[in-house]
Amino acid sequence: MLSDIEISQAAKPSLMRDVCARYEIDEENLVPYGKYKAKLSLNLLKERQPKGKYILVSAITPTPLGEGKTVTTVGLSMALNKIGKSAACAIRQPSMGPTFGIKGGAAGGGYSQVIPMEEFNLHLTGDIHAVSISHNLLAAFIDNSLHQKNPLNIDPYSITWPRVVDVSDRALRDVVIGLGGKVNGVPRESGFDIAVASEVMAILALSKDISDLRQRLGRIVVGCSRNGEPVTAEALQCAGAMAALMSEAVQPNVMQTLEGTAALIHAGPFANIAHGNSSILADEIGLRYFDYVVTEAGFGADIGAEKFFNIKCRKSGLKPDAAVLVCTVRALKAHSGKFKIVPGKPLPDGLVSEDLDSLRSGLPNMVKQVENLRLHGVPVVVVVNRFPTDTDAEVKAIVDEAKGLDVEDAVIHELHAKGGDGGRDLAEAVVRAAEKPSEFKLLYPDEMSPEDKIRTIVTKVYGGDGIDIEPKAAKQIAQYKEWGYGDLPICMAKTHLSLSHDPKLPGRPRGFTVPVREVRLSAGAGFLYALCGTMMTMPGLPGTPAGANVDIDENGKISGLF
Repeated sequence: MLSDIEISQAAKPSLMRDVCARYEIDEENLVPYGKYKAKLSLNLLKERQPKGKYILVSAITPTPLGEGKTVTTVGLSMALNKIGKSAACAIRQPSMGPTFGIKGGAAGGGYSQVIPMEEFNLHLTGDIHAVSISHNLLAAFIDNSLHQKNPLNIDPYSITWPRVVDVSDRALRDVVIGLGGKVNGVPRESGFDIAVASEVMAILALSKDISDLRQRLGRIVVGCSRNGEPVTAEALQCAGAMAALMSEAVQPNVMQTLEGTAALIHAGPFANIAHGNSSILADEIGLRYFDYVVTEAGFGADIGAEKFFNIKCRKSGLKPDAAVLVCTVRALKAHSGKFKIVPGKPLPDGLVSEDLDSLRSGLPNMVKQVENLRLHGVPVVVVVNRFPTDTDAEVKAIVDEAKGLDVEDAVIHELHAKGGDGGRDLAEAVVRAAEKPSEFKLLYPDEMSPEDKIRTIVTKVYGGDGIDIEPKAAKQIAQYKEWGYGDLPICMAKTHLSLSHDPKLPGRPRGFTVPVREVRLSAGAGFLYALCGTMMTMPGLPGTPAGANVDIDENGKISGLF
């Protein structure tokens, strides 16, 4: 089979204006960025009321093997169009940290991907750069305020606003700035996060319009004064300029799949260290112009889906009609804990040949992730993303187990190899599920204390015994309550490789307590951000980065992306 980039480059995409015209989105509401991508005017929100069904795609706990969640999201939108429905997918813009690190691109794969995949994975329309410069402008304003006799009486030791860059660069995690004498500012310790972990990115994803974005940027808290009062971007007189830098980025992007289905792409917050979902604005526009909007939440149902429900839906007021849980034979085998997977080396035999014992040992992870979706009251469809090495007996074992759970259906797809035609059964199952009443509910109320919200997530979603809030985190929570932020929802930052905080615990671990070492405030985004275990907000590159394989020839043709 051809590589993803070879499949993408062999395709003949339609002009973006022609793709949008099929869905009655006229050219006046498009801001073209070349032939095959564009931004959508927010005027589209005024022209119609939402009519579409809202479908979430989530997954079992990820493994290094990949589960095909984006393949499923993109492919399901194509399959829904195949069966006569009007559908679009809504996905995040990928960070170039993982694109050039371990994961590679995020356009889907095989015959279920967004094209042109090079444009999707590299820069797109510059939104991440706008986020980065907006974020770093605020960082510059903070240090300039310190240098200019500190009129806001900022306590330098309280500053929580780092700088950001969209590269995985561990050497920047902790730095000292302001060296070189008085003209270079006030020396202090600081650091860098990856750009997609920026609160500005979270604000972009959660804003309802440019005015809302402007107000949220103003509410960002960067530290406190020596009197213990919060210092905001508004107080630093930076929020207006930040919003101006975001004036184009606030508009969602539109591209197309290999089959010409519209793909709404907007915002890219990480799911393990941010809230992991594409923008409310993209979904709102999609629900006005399509019968079905298929959106993806990052990583497993314990992370991206939990945050989709309890942060994104809480903020938007939108209610999902159904959820799809993606699993694979080999990933569930990996959750048995019997296999060591080493990047760059051949997979163990048991992962590519029939091994029903290992598969059954890993099935509890799927069971728990189904429970996590059902906790929120939405109808669930389980789908097996079938690989060529899967045997009929293995696939049947998953389907049989899933059908014994509280789900609407359990089916198989071959979207990677066959495009939309490989997902017709899934599309039909999703249509049936979305017609059922959704009894959507949030996991916890606003008025619950931050400690109890964290405990609820750990015990009900992760399956842990409880939490251990370390002294630094306890002090931070107390301060946030004093400032009036105790009602905010919780964004948990934890490993994506386990239901627990420990990446070495696969399957469905039990008997664990989650340590909360730090809690940060994202007042503009509107959540508290709890860091669990050894979670980092700036990834590092692997021994052989994916970027080592990327190149461009004399004709401008890019190779090595996947």
